[in-house]
Amino acid sequence: MMEIIRKIGSCMSAGLRFIQHHFKATVLVLFVLWLILPSGDEGIAPHNLQKIALTGPILDATPIVEQLDEARENNDVKGVLFTIDSPGGAVAPSVEIAYAIKRLREAKPVIVYAAGIMASGGYYSAIWGNEIIANPGSMVGSIGVIIEGADLSGLMEKVGVKTQIAHAGTYKQVGTFDRQWSNLERAELEKVINGTYDLFVGDVARARGLDLNRSTEYADAHIFTAAQAQKVGLIDSIGVEFDAKKRVEALSKVTDPIWNKEDPIEKFIKQFTAEGASLVHMYFPPLTLK
Repeated sequence: MMEIIRKIGSCMSAGLRFIQHHFKATVLVLFVLWLILPSGDEGIAPHNLQKIALTGPILDATPIVEQLDEARENNDVKGVLFTIDSPGGAVAPSVEIAYAIKRLREAKPVIVYAAGIMASGGYYSAIWGNEIIANPGSMVGSIGVIIEGADLSGLMEKVGVKTQIAHAGTYKQVGTFDRQWSNLERAELEKVINGTYDLFVGDVARARGLDLNRSTEYADAHIFTAAQAQKVGLIDSIGVEFDAKKRVEALSKVTDPIWNKEDPIEKFIKQFTAEGASLVHMYFPPLTLK
């Protein structure tokens, strides 16, 4: 009996010595296991409602579109809450997200929730939800398009730097920073901006059932509070995330709502990728919904 106790004690001592000498490695292993292993609730039943969040500038739609399409194809998911806190971003990614929500809506209910700022491309992304609910303190709207560029010719002259360019095509130098844009070049840019603006406003009018002839009331780059946005028809109701979740639960008709929990590693990777993309687009700005 004493021999067994001594063996158990010896094993425990060896384990403690290993932890002492490899403390950091042990903590890392335990942390990784905590991240990977499912919680008790997740082991019992899969989630039947999903929250997907769009946060920050819209520069790359791929991660969000993938989540939306996966939720559409997942038969266990009966409804989606799409939360937005974004000032807008590039045109094409905003359109991609908007049409991914449109596809999703055809399969299951989607409630869009304005958690803070839902402006420009952020609003474009939201338009095809079944309903749009906005936080009372949110800012909504800014339906407009802008392209910006610097004229560094004065600075270049002081420094003594000149550019040398060979090009073919009348408009090939449109938007360059080494001189003031000509009237011809400005008109070319305005042609693109106006065409994009017409696309934006037309989609908003169709999705929200608004009168295109009265677009100056809800578009024209106006910025609204939640209450003002509701009056002009850009949102359906005002509430907090709790209310938006309850609305998803009601439309999806689930008797036992189970919401997804975002994986912390995926969340970190998303934030890291978004910050990296922001830096890239800071130096290479695209045509922007603003």
